Amino acid sequence: AGPGQRRRARGLRVRLVPAPGPAPSSPAGGRHPAVPVPVPVPVRRLAPAAGRVYGRRWLVLLLFSLLGFAQGLLWNTWGPIQNSARLAFGFSGWDIALLVFWGPIGFAPCFFFMWLMDKKGLRVTVLLTSSLMVLGAGLRCVPVSDLEIRKKLIHGGQLLNGLAGPTVMNAAPFLSTTWFSPDERATATAIASLLNYLGAAGAFLVGPLVVPSPNGTSHHLLVSQSNTEHIKDRIEAVLYAEFGMVSLIFSAALAYFPSRPPFPPSVAAASQRLSYRRSFCRLLSNFRFLMIALAYAIPLGVFSGWSGVLDLILTPVHVSQVDAGWIGFWSIVGGCVVGIAMARFADFIRGMLKFILLLLLSGATLASTWFTLTCLTSVTHLPLTTATLYTSCILLGIFLNSSVPIFFELFVETVYPVPEGITCGVVTFLSNVFMGVLLFFLTFYHTEFSWFNWCLPGSCLLGLLLILCFRESYDRLYLDVVVSV
Repeated sequence: AGPGQRRRARGLRVRLVPAPGPAPSSPAGGRHPAVPVPVPVPVRRLAPAAGRVYGRRWLVLLLFSLLGFAQGLLWNTWGPIQNSARLAFGFSGWDIALLVFWGPIGFAPCFFFMWLMDKKGLRVTVLLTSSLMVLGAGLRCVPVSDLEIRKKLIHGGQLLNGLAGPTVMNAAPFLSTTWFSPDERATATAIASLLNYLGAAGAFLVGPLVVPSPNGTSHHLLVSQSNTEHIKDRIEAVLYAEFGMVSLIFSAALAYFPSRPPFPPSVAAASQRLSYRRSFCRLLSNFRFLMIALAYAIPLGVFSGWSGVLDLILTPVHVSQVDAGWIGFWSIVGGCVVGIAMARFADFIRGMLKFILLLLLSGATLASTWFTLTCLTSVTHLPLTTATLYTSCILLGIFLNSSVPIFFELFVETVYPVPEGITCGVVTFLSNVFMGVLLFFLTFYHTEFSWFNWCLPGSCLLGLLLILCFRESYDRLYLDVVVSV
């Protein structure tokens, strides 16, 4: 390799070690000291350059993905059934917004979880995260007759579930690098990260179908019995089912969830990474990283807050709780399917991440503008129908949700050798900051939502412009290709 290649292959260090075998003898029969010979030595452990993958990697990916699915399901429990929750537990509009707001608040200790993942590995971090989720799901099920105490327990449970967010949203690239080969990394990242969104989609489906709506818009067979006690019983059934699911996932992770494989799957997985402190210095001083971090955090943060209260936004335009649930469900499911397909395409044709993001953000800008103008039908005179709302919301969810794993891979490639967990932790923290700010304003301005809708196309357009100005690089991929050869 030439000098430039040696500089960029940061994963291997050159160290002077004695040459193996007997030391050469001098003509007089004496022995010279051992001659230092430059030998490339992996910093962490020695592994074949080609790497080695294990079949158990799919089990590890499945357990982590199920954990992310459950966290998303618990976080989005209340938004799709906000009308029923108001009647059963006396929640106000402020309570509904706060229940969603606990998600971004849970990212306050995000940097602790990043440190824990970097120092202790995946197993310790995943077990701590899943235990918080079990405790949070259990608090929501405590049968207390006093509604004020019950509301506090529910809020506490949502906060504990929010504390699990940093791991399930940040660790996907770390897991894919640790367990998967370079031609499977983007796909594994997509599955591990998007299953959290699929859990939120499941809440859009399960909640309105199991819990009757108090306004008579539900098509459920038990709608005629939808008095307060019956609605409360159905909500509690959902809470108990979610608690059982989380407990089962925690038990499986406790029984088997290794931190890393015996041998790394690639050169990048075996290479040395920057320390915790140096990683933050590198990230905060890297203008290119800050550019794409904002391109991710602003539109995805706004969209996450918007989708969490979608039923609240669509109620003024006379969309039922069930229809709002189906719109949210298909928008996220479509995003998950397209995201995995895009990630698989990125694995086959490398070096196309920026191009893919340009396509996705362009589509998101158009879809969000269409939805916003449709909701202003009295001004724009565009047809406001269930079909137009379905189409615009689903397209918006597909374009934005499918961009998440592509963004994650581009982050890691741009700032390598910064650890994956730290890199993605910073950007998801920023995303939740923007989401939290938006929901904070929503708690005060929740009677009119046109300003909220206009935040969507504005954030997507800003992200598109930032990606257009971004100069891509693939440092981690370069290391795997050049050093392996």
